Amino acid sequence: MTLSRRELIALSAAFASAPGAGFANTARLVGWDDLIPPGVPYSQIIGEGEIDLQNDTWLPVFDENATRLNDDLDGAYIKMPGYMLPVDLSAAGVTSFIMVPYVGACIHTPPPPANQLVFVQSEKPWPGDTMWDPVWVTGLITHELQSTTVADIGYAMAADKIEAFEW
Repeated sequence: MTLSRRELIALSAAFASAPGAGFANTARLVGWDDLIPPGVPYSQIIGEGEIDLQNDTWLPVFDENATRLNDDLDGAYIKMPGYMLPVDLSAAGVTSFIMVPYVGACIHTPPPPANQLVFVQSEKPWPGDTMWDPVWVTGLITHELQSTTVADIGYAMAADKIEAFEW
């Protein structure tokens, strides 16, 4: 069964607000390496790539491992850090974004592989004046391979909590 993003957000919010459920306190802490399936080294995801010396850019070439996703995370309630690449931005703030592992990913550098990107939707907007700061995102993550004009994305997340990442 595949749930829409709206259904994932509603389900995540329902679990988080259920009396006595304690669901929001049981988020599994996940790092970017956890998005890669066990046994697949990062070095096997990115190939040689193409170097454009004139424009001083490098365009990585990904192999089939770039779209391999960690099955243990599909449907998991997690908390992970990252940076926002806004998709939907209004005066109220950011409600959907691509979460990336490092500053400038997809904007100033080539995009990471699909299994290193998460499309996040939140009903509560994140303030637009702090969107370039690192954040913690807590919510339900699922496999959802999608191709956008920016990058191929491997995961989707219905966020029920976004907070500033403190070092």
